[in-house]
Amino acid sequence: MIWKMATMAAGLALGLCVSGTASALSLSSPDVKSGGTVNDEQVFNSFGCTGKNISPALAWKGAPAGTKSFAITVYDPDAPTGSGFWHWQVFNISASAMGLPKNAGDPKANLLPAGAKQGRDDYGVVGWGGPCPPPGSKPHHYIFTVFALDVDHIDADANTTAAVIGFMLNAHALAKAKFTATYSRAK
Repeated sequence: MIWKMATMAAGLALGLCVSGTASALSLSSPDVKSGGTVNDEQVFNSFGCTGKNISPALAWKGAPAGTKSFAITVYDPDAPTGSGFWHWQVFNISASAMGLPKNAGDPKANLLPAGAKQGRDDYGVVGWGGPCPPPGSKPHHYIFTVFALDVDHIDADANTTAAVIGFMLNAHALAKAKFTATYSRAK
């Protein structure tokens, strides 16, 4: 019984330690504010939307010890698809990187850190695909997440589905940090 209680106490202490480490990781953007509205600059430019489709600059800090790479995802759980909508996945970002510049989501701009890869968004395009919810719908929530990973790369490419990439990221996450912004468009 004492051994069982000691094991439980050690597990709780470990959980607090891991939790404390995870809360040190933070994610921010000068272009999209946490709790704010996504700017027209980031909005998709198709499907009836007329934004500029420029990915926002992102910065993170506080990665836990043992971080070997980072990944970024942007996800809309409110999309009327039954499975949400993936707007961006960037993975195999070097552990020395502390952010991504504005427009890094455009593969032609060549702004990603060396070795980083982008997945295909749910528009079917590799790179950033900005918000474009149905007209007149309630504001959609766009969840920006940075993952600190315990591997230097995941075995994925532009043809790997977002669900599989998400599975690999969660399987190797040492810590995550996120913020949410909203966007809607009139009828």
